[in-house]
Amino acid sequence: MTQLRVLITGGGRGIGRAIALRFAREGAKVAVAARTSAEIDAVVKEIDKAGGQGSAQQMDVTEHGSVEAAVYRAIEFAGGALDIVVNNAGIFEVRPFDKMDTALWLRHVHANLDGPFFVTLEALDALYQSPKAHVFNIASQAAKRGYAGNTAYCATKYGLRGFSDGLRIDLAPKNVRVSTVYPSATDTTIFDKVPGPWDRTKMNKPEDVAEVVWKAYHAPAGTNVDDLDVPPPK
Repeated sequence: MTQLRVLITGGGRGIGRAIALRFAREGAKVAVAARTSAEIDAVVKEIDKAGGQGSAQQMDVTEHGSVEAAVYRAIEFAGGALDIVVNNAGIFEVRPFDKMDTALWLRHVHANLDGPFFVTLEALDALYQSPKAHVFNIASQAAKRGYAGNTAYCATKYGLRGFSDGLRIDLAPKNVRVSTVYPSATDTTIFDKVPGPWDRTKMNKPEDVAEVVWKAYHAPAGTNVDDLDVPPPK
C-alpha cells in the first residue's frame, strides 16, 4: 500500500486523535493540527509508536494566517501532496437562544465554518497532487435536526453540510471526493463541560468515527460516500 498523507485538524484528542491513530496503524504520514501544542506533540508520539509518521502543527482554525502557515508546513512534511484532509476541529457549547450573545455565535461560526473553509482552501493544491484525494468534514447529527440549546451549533453544522455539498460538486472534476460525517453523541472531552444528564457509556467512541472514515476512504470508485452516519454503539 502506498503511504497515505493525511492532515487532521482538532487532532490533539477525541475524534481527531482516533482518526490519526487509525491511519497511523497502516503506516500513514499524519500531520495533526490543533491549538494546544502539548496535545498534538503527545499524539505524534502515539502515531510514531503505532507505525506511522507524525508531525505536530500548531494551528488556530479561526485565524487564516495560522491555518496558512500550518497547512504549508504539513504539506512540506507530506512531501508536497495530501491524500486526505479531515476537518474535525470545532466547538460545541449548549446555551438557550434567549441566553445567546454575539460572541458565542461568532465563536461557533469561526471554528465550525471558517475553519473548514480556510483549511480546505489552503490544502487544495496539495489535494490535487494526489491520485485519490478525499476531504472529510466532521459534522454531527445536529447537521440534520435541531436540538434544544444548540442554535449556534446546529446552524454551523448545517452550514458545514452545505459547504460539503457545494464543495463536492466543485471538486468532482478534479476527482476529489468529499464526505460529510454525522456522528451522534461521541464520548470525548467535549462533554466534560456540557451540562445535562449525559450517559457517556451509551455514546459512540471516537474509534467508531475513525473506522467510518477509514472505510469510506478505501471504498471502491463509484461507491456513494457523500453522507456518512456512524452506527450506534453495540
